[in-house]
Amino acid sequence: MSGSADSEDRPGVVEIPVDRPIWDRFFTVAPLTIVGTMEEDGGHDLAPKHMAMPLGWSNYFCFACSPRHATQVNAQRTGFFTVSFPRPDQVVETSLAAGPREEGGDKPSLAGVSTFPAREVEGVLVEDAYLWLECRLDKVLDGYGANSLIIGEIVAAAVAEGSLRSSDGDDADLLAGEPLLAYLPPGRFPWTPQTSSRGSRQSGQEAGRPVAVSRPASCSLLRRRSEARP
Repeated sequence: MSGSADSEDRPGVVEIPVDRPIWDRFFTVAPLTIVGTMEEDGGHDLAPKHMAMPLGWSNYFCFACSPRHATQVNAQRTGFFTVSFPRPDQVVETSLAAGPREEGGDKPSLAGVSTFPAREVEGVLVEDAYLWLECRLDKVLDGYGANSLIIGEIVAAAVAEGSLRSSDGDDADLLAGEPLLAYLPPGRFPWTPQTSSRGSRQSGQEAGRPVAVSRPASCSLLRRRSEARP
């Protein structure tokens, strides 16, 4: 897995050919969310998504998916979806949401994920996450290779009390007390016990903020079932 040689005028920079997808050639930082939708039989599906983000500063949220996946099929049929942001200690639950389906279409691994009902849409949210969104489908944009962009308007939102920012609170203390789960596609999770808003250019070790990058056993399931095909 190699790129073009360093250019003479830009030493240390490797050009990456764009005749194939580039995203497995390096790591990026992304959130890891669990998107919930309702199945045709009234059951609930959960699926991890890392190509997910707010769309601008208004109350819209989007994620990449595929017309082949139940998540997109369900969202387009029902007109809604939910989003849960798991905590760092919920990597296993997130992996269970990526579990394979049986021949009849059931996903038995979801029995290991605790959920509670959404308030404004017909759906469920993941228990013990730190942020929950309930979304009404706004539009689906197709044509991004084999993928689509699913856009929803947020009609209800809730956050764990310990993760709520306040005008008289310190953001660094909040993040230290309630660390976030980040995903480093393809297939890694960083664990940052402490964080800082001071903009230090020191390494994590020098700044007293050790950073461990790990790949739990459950991560391979996430990568196979969710990240390879959004």
